[in-house]
Amino acid sequence: MTSMKSDVIDNFKSTLRGQLIQPNDPGYDEARKIWNAMIDRRPAMIVRCAGVADVMRSVAFARDHDILLAIRGGGHNIAGNALCDGGMVIDLSIMKSVRIDPDARRAYVEAGATLSDFDHEAQAFALATPLGINSTTGVAGLTLGGGFGWLSRKYGLTVDNLVSAELISNNAERLQLSATEHPDLFWAIRGGGGNFGVVTMFEFQLHPVGPEVFSGLIVFPFDQAKQVLTRYRDFANTMPDDLSVWAVLRQAPPLPFLPLEVHGKEVVVLAVFSTMKPDDALRAIEPVRAFGQPCGEHIGVSLYTAWQKAFDPLLTPGARNYWKSHNFTELNDGAIDTVIQYVGKLPSPQCEIFMGLIGGQANRMAPDATAYPHRNVLYAMNVHTRWIDPAEDDKCISWAREFFAAAAPYAAGSVYINFLTQDEGERIAEAYGKNYDRLVQMKNKYDPRNLFRQNQNIKPTV
Repeated sequence: MTSMKSDVIDNFKSTLRGQLIQPNDPGYDEARKIWNAMIDRRPAMIVRCAGVADVMRSVAFARDHDILLAIRGGGHNIAGNALCDGGMVIDLSIMKSVRIDPDARRAYVEAGATLSDFDHEAQAFALATPLGINSTTGVAGLTLGGGFGWLSRKYGLTVDNLVSAELISNNAERLQLSATEHPDLFWAIRGGGGNFGVVTMFEFQLHPVGPEVFSGLIVFPFDQAKQVLTRYRDFANTMPDDLSVWAVLRQAPPLPFLPLEVHGKEVVVLAVFSTMKPDDALRAIEPVRAFGQPCGEHIGVSLYTAWQKAFDPLLTPGARNYWKSHNFTELNDGAIDTVIQYVGKLPSPQCEIFMGLIGGQANRMAPDATAYPHRNVLYAMNVHTRWIDPAEDDKCISWAREFFAAAAPYAAGSVYINFLTQDEGERIAEAYGKNYDRLVQMKNKYDPRNLFRQNQNIKPTV
């Protein structure tokens, strides 16, 4: 774009209702900041779209002038695909409308909305749909990759609750997608990422949840890790759908319910969530509390919106982040031993390994029902490496890669697409399994020129 005449850009700018930001404009550096501070890219222009018309005009302009195009929703993607060097960013972050129809139990959500925006509106009617675990995550990116969270065992994945979507195609046309309108493309966006267009609106099915739920943390000393994780593995196989327990291994933050001598020490944290009545939930988690001798716990009734923000302090923007991830259908002894070994040598106080428990309703769909294929996966394990000083890049990244390699023999050989970093393009086919060839066919049909390629890219073959 460096050779593009200024009058061409000015003419494009005049067609927008939103804001066009270029490198010499005030606010440019702020506009190109995203969650992962490792990503430092300099787009030639950032289009802050005010509505669908701006998106359509931006897609047409990028297509007609052969400009590298990136799409930003919440800007939370670990790989930094929300930005590109020298091209255009379609920034949807101010398109944050969330409209709830409580009678039909439907949510209509624009692509710039975050989980916090969604929950704020839906919980006014004690409604929710399965989303992630960090309130600053963008709804769009999470959904397009599949999406799972605390409610997934009871109500399925995020894409299992997607009723329809509005997409701007590579021809800058607005398409309505559903089970009856462009059903092949609707199938593809439910897990296929941003490969097929810019989704500007999502319609979700909602479920009665909250406003209060049963949730909290049970923390065990690290010297009990083998016993706790072994019992956790066995309990997960019999767990009811309306109970979810995730395991997190890290150094203990200074939580007020933990003794001072535990702060900064390696611990096993079991995060508990249930939509049961409190007395029923307490009975359901009694076996969990007996996995070992806890060094502290904080469990009880809380607002659903508060629990959705409980992990936000550990995931604030501005830090350097690098992930490696495996899916597991089971946690055998070798996997547990490997986790314990590497948690014993964390490279920074902010690093952690978590096991997100899925299963339940999320595993009852056929693998080819949506583009997201992993319907036999019980745990999505994420090695979340996080630090501040760039001088620690090599140490932290090496630790994550070493653990990833050591754990690979025990893993399922698949991965959740939203957990892939920018250097893992060779794992994209692995992320889609038997659905990959069909996704290539959809790419050939709907984006053969690969306009939408600043993502975990499914390359067309035509």
